[in-house]
Amino acid sequence: MLFLRLRAMLGYQLSRQLFHQKWLMRQPRIWRWMEGQFARMANLGNIQAQSFYGHLLLFRGQGLGARQEGRRLLGLAAARGDGKAAYQLGVLSLAGDSQQEPDAVAAARWWEAAAAAGHPLAAHRLAKLFREGGHGFKADAEQAQRYEGRARELGFR
Repeated sequence: MLFLRLRAMLGYQLSRQLFHQKWLMRQPRIWRWMEGQFARMANLGNIQAQSFYGHLLLFRGQGLGARQEGRRLLGLAAARGDGKAAYQLGVLSLAGDSQQEPDAVAAARWWEAAAAAGHPLAAHRLAKLFREGGHGFKADAEQAQRYEGRARELGFR
């Protein structure tokens, strides 16, 4: 089991390095191998891999199944404290799609988790949501100020 985890970790690290080589990304066999490495590491419960592969499937995956799997992986990563994943789930919740209505309450919940994890844009978007309200979410000026201060604390300008 230890050997398999080590092999998965090394394959994932190599794939992340190769990901930045555009000419390699155009090679179907190499891309399928890299995608397998990302999926393997995400399935082993690695938070960074779940977040990375979730974003990849969400934005570059083909078809509804890839998008749903990306969302699932982002949910797993966000539940374990990944700020980027939580932020993205907030964006998805507020935007809604063909399968769900926009949900500002869920967006606020995800953005609160992302802000707690140190994501400055999440704190800013949360402040804006509290200031303006919308989609069944009640505006609250006091909370808006609180999160605007948190966004500045985290480096948002």
